[in-house]
Amino acid sequence: MNSKEKTNIGNLFDSISHSYDRFNHLLSLNADRRWRRNAMKGIKPVDSLLDVAAGTADLSIEAVRQNKASAVTGIDISSGMLSIGRDKVAKSGMQERISLVTASALEMPFDDGCFGAVVCAYGVRNFSDLDAGLREMHRVLADGGQLMILEFSYPDNRFIRVLYDWFFSNVMPLVGKTLSHNAGAYTYFRDSVKGFIWGREMASRIEAAGFRDVTFRTMTFGITTVYYAFK
Repeated sequence: MNSKEKTNIGNLFDSISHSYDRFNHLLSLNADRRWRRNAMKGIKPVDSLLDVAAGTADLSIEAVRQNKASAVTGIDISSGMLSIGRDKVAKSGMQERISLVTASALEMPFDDGCFGAVVCAYGVRNFSDLDAGLREMHRVLADGGQLMILEFSYPDNRFIRVLYDWFFSNVMPLVGKTLSHNAGAYTYFRDSVKGFIWGREMASRIEAAGFRDVTFRTMTFGITTVYYAFK
């Protein structure tokens, strides 16, 4: 695991792990639950599924709820986030089907082609090297396997975009500071969304990593986008 990556990203998410779920659910008015649920519906059932940047395991749990995989492995660079995730997995009674491992998306401790599907929700924009992360997803995915990436994007409607910018610049850091007492972490969150790519540009990067049949669609006025592809 890259030590700089662990220091810069892993420690940041460790520091907000206790408030991360409340923050997401509150600011999205629970839409983040629906986004994950709807994105997972597009995945075909497989034996083994990898959840990259699994965080507090919401997507891993959703995969099991929808019977998308017999076994789910979740990885994240933040041990603090995974600790919360393990508690949630235990409460859901899914310990036999979900395992969570501290690992970097850029250096996954798995053999080539060992997963039938690879998914990632709101994690790729935090990769220190997006292309390297996408290539690692491609490497561990079996031939014919499916990729799903769910990530924030920007609304197409100009009016919605102005409101979105105001919300991200004013409301989100304030709520983040109140919940976690770490305003800097949520300033990073805001900047990571505003500075990231989406739509056709993101699809092109997925294709460049070796994936085929890349498609994408937006949800909730373009606030978030789901991408699907195959190896």
